[in-house]
Amino acid sequence: MTVTLSADEARRIILRAQGFLGADARRGGVPAVLRRLGAVQLDTISVLARSHELIAYARLGAVGRQKIERAYWDDPARAFEYWCHAACILPIDDWSLYAFRRRRFRDRKYRWHELPDNVDKVLEQVRENGPITTADIGGAKNGGPWWDWSDSKIAIEWLLDTGDVVCTRRVGWRRVYELAERVVPGHLLGDDLSDAECVVRLARIAGRALGVATRADLVDFLRLKAPDAALLDRSLLDGSAGLTPVHVSGWPERATKAWADPATLETDPRGRHRTTLLSPFDSLVWDRARTVRVFGFNHRLEAYVPREKRVHGYFAMPVLAGGRLVGRVDPAREGSTLVGRQVSVEPGVNQRKAAESLADALWEAAAWVGCDDVRVDRVDPQLSAPLQQALIR
Repeated sequence: MTVTLSADEARRIILRAQGFLGADARRGGVPAVLRRLGAVQLDTISVLARSHELIAYARLGAVGRQKIERAYWDDPARAFEYWCHAACILPIDDWSLYAFRRRRFRDRKYRWHELPDNVDKVLEQVRENGPITTADIGGAKNGGPWWDWSDSKIAIEWLLDTGDVVCTRRVGWRRVYELAERVVPGHLLGDDLSDAECVVRLARIAGRALGVATRADLVDFLRLKAPDAALLDRSLLDGSAGLTPVHVSGWPERATKAWADPATLETDPRGRHRTTLLSPFDSLVWDRARTVRVFGFNHRLEAYVPREKRVHGYFAMPVLAGGRLVGRVDPAREGSTLVGRQVSVEPGVNQRKAAESLADALWEAAAWVGCDDVRVDRVDPQLSAPLQQALIR
């Protein structure tokens, strides 16, 4: 039987599933955040902090950054890095579920680069000397652009793709590679799942993390290619993914058919809403089409857009308040001052309430990164006075 939800009900279920509504979201700390989300996206850009740190902060508040790092990269391993929505931190318990993707890489025999001749040699180096970084095998680059990788870097990343080696911790921002058999728990290494079993179980994880999701949302979360998307379709139709079909009235017609974790439908999502800045790589907003559908908020990361063509700024962070995306802040740090280089609110949002939410979000973020002052450079004219008053207060 299909359950009917309003767009507002779906939005609140999504917020609770993502850890932004209710007290339960804070229980269990950072490890629980990773289990709840299923995947935390990595990115090299660092403004206030790296994106994987911002994910935990957005849900838990001013948790220590070293505590976040330890929760992801510890010994014994709690997590590993692999391809999900993008390059992600994933719970180590989900290692066996990505066997289908490791097989795809192995069968393709190609990465973004042609495979070099030294793959076996690099594997032997890990076997003899691991754990290692790229510095231990001659460096990551040939000296050209960022994609001009050395043969050793290509080889080690290929071995990561195919599961011969694994990354479960980092030194600074460098991956540490080790043989999977020495790091991944034995019961997971021996869990030989079929492609269908992998996709079905990952669909269940994605559905739980997203709260309410269309077929396209699930495909995007897992970045499934056509053969694996077909396995997903079969699991949705026969119910093996364990997700309940729902109809969301108020969503665009092509997206009204969706699925939800049945547990999320058992109780009405209630509790206090989180007010916070969001990383553009946060799973609440990483899918632009879904963000427009759920929040009416059209967001685009402009870090790779030429400066003169940017509308909202280099690393504009959506601002979540009252369960809505009310505006954006493009942040920077100057000494001990957190700077809002550009601040804006969405059309139709109450300016006074938005100003109070923005001020709360800015001051909390400032305290988290060790700043004791907040300054705003550019702001919508109608927001300027109420925002300055809210920041002083």
